[in-house]
Amino acid sequence: MNAKIGFIGLGMMGHGMAKNLVTKGFTLTVLGHKNRKPIESLTGMGATEASNPAEVAARSDIIFICVVGSPQVEEVVFGKNGLLGAVKPGQVVVDCSTSEPESTARIADEFSFKRVAFVDAPLARTPKEAEEGRLNVMVGAEPEIFTKIEPALKTFGENIFHVGGPGAGHKLKLVNNFFAMGQAALIAESLVAAKRSGIDLDAFCKVVSAGGANSGIFQMVGLSAVAGTYDGLRFGLDLARKDLRYYTHMTEQLGLPSVLGEAVHQSFVLASALGYGGKLVGSLVEAQEKITGTKVSKG
Repeated sequence: MNAKIGFIGLGMMGHGMAKNLVTKGFTLTVLGHKNRKPIESLTGMGATEASNPAEVAARSDIIFICVVGSPQVEEVVFGKNGLLGAVKPGQVVVDCSTSEPESTARIADEFSFKRVAFVDAPLARTPKEAEEGRLNVMVGAEPEIFTKIEPALKTFGENIFHVGGPGAGHKLKLVNNFFAMGQAALIAESLVAAKRSGIDLDAFCKVVSAGGANSGIFQMVGLSAVAGTYDGLRFGLDLARKDLRYYTHMTEQLGLPSVLGEAVHQSFVLASALGYGGKLVGSLVEAQEKITGTKVSKG
């Protein structure tokens, strides 16, 4: 018999994940929200609605959380009618948010006193792949807990990586996001430099695409910007800024220098301060255009 699933956080990624869970055979309870569209979509597929996290816990064996970051996860766990006061031994709570490892460890300790496993399982790819059931999932969990939750993960994940014990998923995700967002920052600055120096940007893109510097990030951010749009990578700029802050905080706690990490983080902070935080990561190029007075896009 399939486990009963609870789901908290029906945003851009969460709706697709929850949709795949309910349409692929899992009994699903979702937390209600003032944004009714995703709720009504899922209840129309057979999910039931709960009014608070404690009610979700009462109806579930495995509870997924997919929210913005650690403050929101902590509110779901420790807040009024939160999960911590409602969970029972043997349940599993899975945080698919990109969260701060220090917070993840603290929450895991609190749940362990209740004999409840807390798993970190952050995601990669975009809302499109969430809807299609083709996300990448990085799981930090003990082996027996991973086995328990894997069938549910497979409903929305194409590539599921068991990367280590509790906490490993969030740590890996932060390093991975720094690696990816570092490329985005480099691309934005490179495009402006190429344009200002008189290089034909179509030629520049062809050369990069044919060489070792090519990447999925370049194809999504660089080519889209030159073509006149900034939405090739469906990832919010302020969300990326938050993840980079978590990354630099982690390296500081580890006693590691992070010269590039701080530089990349501050490039996102600057873009946000210029008014692009509510847009997508590709708007790093817009920020560079504004700072330099150099137009990259054809739009």
